[in-house]
Amino acid sequence: MSRVPIEIALPGQAQADALAVPISRPVSGGGVTGDGARIVDEKLRGRLTALAESGELRGDRGEAVLLHLDGELQAPRVVAVGVGEHDEVDADALRTAGAAAAAALARVGGTLDLLLDDSLPLPLPEQAAALVEGVIIGGYSPGAWKTEDPAKRPRQIERIVIGHFDDQKLRDAAERASLLAERTNRARDLANMPPNELNPHTLGEHAKELAREHEHLTCEVLGTRELDELGMGALSAVGRGSRNEPRLIVLRYEPPETTTGVVLGLVGKSITFDTGGISLKPGAKMEDMKGDMAGGAGTLHGIGAIAALQLPVRAVAVLAAAENMPGGDAFRPGDILRAANGKTIEIINTDAEGRLVLADGMWYARREGATHLLELSTLTGAMELALGDLYAGYFTNDEDWSDRIRAAADRSGDLAWRFPLHDRYRRYIDSAYADMKNGSTLRQGSPVLAAKFLEEFAGDGPWAHVDMAGPGFLERSRGDYLRVPGGTGYGVRLIAELASGLT
Repeated sequence: MSRVPIEIALPGQAQADALAVPISRPVSGGGVTGDGARIVDEKLRGRLTALAESGELRGDRGEAVLLHLDGELQAPRVVAVGVGEHDEVDADALRTAGAAAAAALARVGGTLDLLLDDSLPLPLPEQAAALVEGVIIGGYSPGAWKTEDPAKRPRQIERIVIGHFDDQKLRDAAERASLLAERTNRARDLANMPPNELNPHTLGEHAKELAREHEHLTCEVLGTRELDELGMGALSAVGRGSRNEPRLIVLRYEPPETTTGVVLGLVGKSITFDTGGISLKPGAKMEDMKGDMAGGAGTLHGIGAIAALQLPVRAVAVLAAAENMPGGDAFRPGDILRAANGKTIEIINTDAEGRLVLADGMWYARREGATHLLELSTLTGAMELALGDLYAGYFTNDEDWSDRIRAAADRSGDLAWRFPLHDRYRRYIDSAYADMKNGSTLRQGSPVLAAKFLEEFAGDGPWAHVDMAGPGFLERSRGDYLRVPGGTGYGVRLIAELASGLT
């Protein structure tokens, strides 16, 4: 997947296959708002106003009306894309508009000219970035394995023109958005990859390939012998039942210069397929368990984005990869495991495996010098019940780290909401036989008890656990710029924003 090139040109000055015009509400009566939209409407002899007055063009979020032209503009098509109430337009509204434009042009593809609107309550660089992200992320198709006639597949936007005066801030914002959107879609490719193609070993090969793209990014993959030597009894146990052995995939970003003493530690749950092990999951929708490594995919391409942006902050990413399968050597309920930090864990449910691999992964990230930890995982179904497919829930032990994560989430579009981490929740994982157990028989507080479990392995310093079970892998369209089921690439943009804020 290649990055979509960006060009800045005055509206109508560049050759394009279509011009996208943002339309905000209200539009009836007074016609369209925004200088650019009014100029386009004049050249179209009031066609946009006529559509608005007829009710066909309302300016609703996600709306797209495609017009075919007869030489009135350089482009042969105009896509009028709704952005909602004028005074309430935000980045997500523009991302959704960009996605709507890409969908309207799915049979055409080619070059899309994006018109900005000076009247919107969003600075022009932020408008450009949001529209670019929406076009690229919203134009993604998960059907890479289809063998149908290529002419019937959705066509991608191959080049984006920002219709405005050339400005360095505008150009930088659009270029950065294109890069992050491309990295997000690469993470989606991994999460959507079938488990007969993606396992812990092949995930390691993808990580090595990514490292080869960047001068200051390196990759090391630890196999079962190294895991045993390190005492990683939790990660090793989860992968024991599968013929595809577990791996610890480690990427290090060492920029030539740094502006901070922070070493950003990134840890991603990378269960390439999760049957639940001996505590077998129900069969319905088990095929979606290929997406149980979505946190690892976001982590991998998150550090790749840091390297591509050449941010002056050191980072280490750890992907704890395993396939959770039943088998003759699978770990069992009743087993007691010893994690790399020496603590013992009573197993009461082999389907609570993600926290086990993360326990050893976080320990390793601290061992490698991480001063601040961010861990991403599709961990609990209860978090999806609580927040749906829009927000991830996060837990943290540090107020400043919490503020930085929330700010990065708001800026990036990878939304997150903080949950409590009260000490009294620790009692849920008390064990009579070991230091703790990996779950609870009570049907209460499963996201927070999982966080309390993980806190036991987070080490010293700021740490955050992001439970992205809802927004990490979708069953259906989300109704915004994430229009297709499957992986979303959650975490890539969050990590990039968080790292940018540390420089």
